[in-house]
Amino acid sequence: MKTTKRLLIVACAMIAMSYSAAAVEQASKPLKYVDAQELRVINKGWDNTLRKYTRIPAFLKDSVRPDLWERAQCSAGIAVRFATDSRRVGVKYKLLWNTHMLHMADTGLKGTDLYILEGDSVWRHVNTNRPNADKETKMCEKIYVENLEPGMKEYMIYMPLYDGVEDLWVAVDSGSTITPGNKDIIRHDKKIIAYGTSILQGGCASRSGMAATNIISRELDCEVVNIGISGEGKMDYCMARAMAQIPDADLFLIDPIPNCTEMMCDTLTYDFINILRKARPDIPIVMVEGPIYPYARYDKSLGNYLPRKNAAFRRNYEKLIAENPDNLYYVDSVNLDGVEDDGTVDGIHLTDLGFKYYAQKLIPVLRPLIK
Repeated sequence: MKTTKRLLIVACAMIAMSYSAAAVEQASKPLKYVDAQELRVINKGWDNTLRKYTRIPAFLKDSVRPDLWERAQCSAGIAVRFATDSRRVGVKYKLLWNTHMLHMADTGLKGTDLYILEGDSVWRHVNTNRPNADKETKMCEKIYVENLEPGMKEYMIYMPLYDGVEDLWVAVDSGSTITPGNKDIIRHDKKIIAYGTSILQGGCASRSGMAATNIISRELDCEVVNIGISGEGKMDYCMARAMAQIPDADLFLIDPIPNCTEMMCDTLTYDFINILRKARPDIPIVMVEGPIYPYARYDKSLGNYLPRKNAAFRRNYEKLIAENPDNLYYVDSVNLDGVEDDGTVDGIHLTDLGFKYYAQKLIPVLRPLIK
C-alpha cells in the first residue's frame, strides 16, 4: 500500500514537472504583435473619428461641449474580433490618459477582456488584465492565456470603458496564424446604435465585457455601438443628426434620462426622436426610461423627482406614437437595474449584476427587432 502511494506521488510529480517544463518552453518562444487595425474592429459607428478607437466623428468637435467631446474619446464598447491557432493569446495597448476613479475598478475602467467562442454561439470570458500601465509610456501588456489546445479558435478583446486607447496589438505565437475571424460571428450586417449616459457607457462594470452593450452584443450576435457619454447624454440634436448618418444602423436605443432634467425630458425628447425618425423612418427606435435608483425610496425629494422625469419622457413617446405608430417602442423602468438592491455600486451606477439585469430587460425587446 505504501509502495503504491509512493508511486502515485512520483507519477504526479513527474506530470507536474513535465507540465512546468512545457509551460517554460512555451513562454520562451517569441511572440508577434498584430495591429488590431489588421483584424476586425467592431462596435464603432463612424470611421471618420479623430483617433482609431474613439466613438464620435471628428466633425462634431466644434459642435459639442468640451466635456462631451472628451468623454467620447473613451473606447467603451469597441472590440477587436479575430481567430488564431496560437497556443498563447495576449494584448498590448497604449492608454490615452491612464486615468483612475474612486468608485470603479481599474480592470473595467482601463483594462481589457479576452473572450473565446465555445461551440457555435456561446462566448466565454477567458481572462482580464490588471492594467498596471507604465506612467511615462501609458503602455499595458498581458498574456491572457497559455498552453491552449491546438486549432483555430474565435476570440474577442473588449477595450477599456472609461479610458481611451491610442493603439492596440494582439499578441500571438510568432509561427501562428491569425485572421479577422468569421464575419458572421458577431454579425457584421446587424448594428444597434445605443445612445445614453454613464450607465450605458459602462459605469461601473468590474471589467469591460460586462457593460450592458457588450452583454447585449454577445447575446444577440450583432454589433452594438456604445454612445454612452458620461454626464453628457443630454439629447443634443447634433448627436441625433450624426447618429442618423450611420449608414449601417439597424436600430436606435435611446436611454438619456439619467443625465437630463425634467424640463429637458419634456422639451428635448420629441425633436430628438423625430430627427432620427425623419432621417431613418424604417429603423426601429427603442426609448428607455431612467432607473429609479435604490436610495430614491428613502430620499423623498429624489423619489418624487425621478418618476416625473420618466413621465415627461413618456408623454413625448405617446405624442410621437399618436402621430406615427410605426417603429417606435418603449421600455419602462420596472426592475431595470434588478429586483435586488445589489445592482448598483454607489446607488446610481451599476455593478456587473445590475448590468445583467439591464441587459435581460432589454434583450426580449431588441431580439425580434434585430433579426
